[in-house]
Amino acid sequence: MGPLLPQNIINGDLNFFFALIIGIGFGFILEQAGFSSSRKLAGVFYGYDFVVLKVFFTAGITAAIGIFFFDYFGWIDMNFVYINPLFLYSAIIGGVIMGIGFILGGFCPGTSIAAAAIGKIDAIVFVLGIFIGVFIFGYFYDVFENIYLAKNMGDLRVHDALGLSQAWFLFALILMALTAFIITQKIENKSNKFKELLNIQKLNVNYSFGFVIILAIITVLLPQQKKTYLHEVSKIEIAEKLNDKSRLVSAQQLAHHIIHDANKLLIIDLRTKQEYDEFHLPTAINIQRNDVILKENKKTLQPEDKMVIFYSNGAQDAELAWFMATRAGLKNLHVLDGGLNKFFDVLFGEIADFETKDIRELSDRRFIAFARKFFQDGEVYQRKHSGGEVSKDSGHTVKAVKGGC
Repeated sequence: MGPLLPQNIINGDLNFFFALIIGIGFGFILEQAGFSSSRKLAGVFYGYDFVVLKVFFTAGITAAIGIFFFDYFGWIDMNFVYINPLFLYSAIIGGVIMGIGFILGGFCPGTSIAAAAIGKIDAIVFVLGIFIGVFIFGYFYDVFENIYLAKNMGDLRVHDALGLSQAWFLFALILMALTAFIITQKIENKSNKFKELLNIQKLNVNYSFGFVIILAIITVLLPQQKKTYLHEVSKIEIAEKLNDKSRLVSAQQLAHHIIHDANKLLIIDLRTKQEYDEFHLPTAINIQRNDVILKENKKTLQPEDKMVIFYSNGAQDAELAWFMATRAGLKNLHVLDGGLNKFFDVLFGEIADFETKDIRELSDRRFIAFARKFFQDGEVYQRKHSGGEVSKDSGHTVKAVKGGC
């Protein structure tokens, strides 16, 4: 359910509650389907009962189709789906061990828990065997480590390994499943000497097969458009926002906000942690550019009644962070125009000394002089909400920084 949380489809506070309900439901269905019987489970190896193959193949293609369409329509964020890395040798050895255990014990790890829950003695013994195996592996891990971690192929997916698109792989998987259903049904009927299905049963099967085949064809024919997520802003709206310069905050504006209403700001420093530790603007927090749309940061970047301002040494990183966060649906985001380089040039560069009667020019000069003293001397004034009382607190001494993006 983790990938559904960033889209607010599932409340994060209720995550484990839903997991518990789904787990109980899964165990109940396993038991009701007869998976608590080792005879039924072992039947797939002896040719008289292929319900295990049918159920798990059905579960596989259902999940694959569901994830494909959820991802396509942006209802799930695949960036948050964890894919176990493939350690090839240990996967092969583990598969052989589990296969032998399945044949001898008549259970897999999941079905053994379901059977043990209703008091099956053989299942309880099987579960104890699982824990003994876990203990042995953990105790002698140093012995198994080299083979366990050998041939690490990363988070490889089957369609990538085969050089197929996800849609074509799903199409092939569905055809493979339907073919397996037909062949295993014939084997099962022959082993148990069943007669052919009644006409109405054949009709239901044909309808089911037809529906699945239609879904398979749709997956292949869907246009390869760029996927967007549930709260993602459209390209047209992004283009309009890019043309609107209201997202840019000047050096004077940022300095004014820091001095007079810093509690209404959320300043995001996009530079490296080392640069941030050496110096950062008052109240700024450090989030790397590529991390602004991570699940743990999205909530941080959507504070109530606060203006979010991105900055880096230059403007490029801040603009990219603004683009990614805005595209992800975050609002009230701004960029420090020109970055820290321009901020220092404006506040700590030479102040024009030519005579002028322009009120705006004079006001800008006075403010820059005040802001320069504020940052250099570390004078931070905060007005208490209860009254107009002013108190002095220590701030940050600013040092000029030059950098790239």
